[in-house]
Amino acid sequence: MRATTYAAEAQAEANHWWFVGRRRMFARMIGEMALPPSASILDVGTSTGTNLRMLMELGFTNVQGLDLSPEAQRYCAEKGLGNVQLGSILDLPFDDRAFDLVLATDVIEHVDEDDVALDELHRVLKPGGRAIITVPAFMSLWGPQDVASEHRRRYRQRELLARIGAAGLTVVDSYYFNYLLFGPIFVARKLLHLFRVPVRSENDLNFGLMNTVLREVFDLDTRSAARLQPPFGVSIAAVCRRPG
Repeated sequence: MRATTYAAEAQAEANHWWFVGRRRMFARMIGEMALPPSASILDVGTSTGTNLRMLMELGFTNVQGLDLSPEAQRYCAEKGLGNVQLGSILDLPFDDRAFDLVLATDVIEHVDEDDVALDELHRVLKPGGRAIITVPAFMSLWGPQDVASEHRRRYRQRELLARIGAAGLTVVDSYYFNYLLFGPIFVARKLLHLFRVPVRSENDLNFGLMNTVLREVFDLDTRSAARLQPPFGVSIAAVCRRPG
């Protein structure tokens, strides 16, 4: 990502409705796994530390972060969010079968070879280990945030699940989420493009009351998406398992 995008995220991730809602969703997913506090966990693509914040709050003590950017490493260190090593998801600097849980949330869309990235997630998971993967959905939603974040693509659910399966991972659960805000986000991105509004990051397009309302809407969304299985959403979530 661009340095300006890291800066915007570093300021926003603690309280912005999107990051808060995702942490709540991931915390529920992880809670269902009943992992011990000493479980070995890898957060790939830490960015400025939103998942590390959540894992710390959940009480996990054996957490490793990885990001390609020294900017991300610096922000996480400044916030006291744990150890972040420099490295790529395409060549994870960890032993085979090292982790009970790997988080790769909004990461694989950043690389050309997402099949290699998924193979690497499989490699470092212990047999029976889990992975939580999220990606942006629908190329029709392509907008300024995709450009600022240097995304390569957005996905359809069937496409993502096929690639996960090809890497040898079993999908335990998968669904579109952020479906309640799909329409407003679609319109907003088209308007931003039409009027060529310069934005450092969509995270900047936020204020107090709107943030509060969207946080509640997004919380309702993420709590209902797995049950309702909507046919569309701004993002896709998948919980996967390495067989064995």
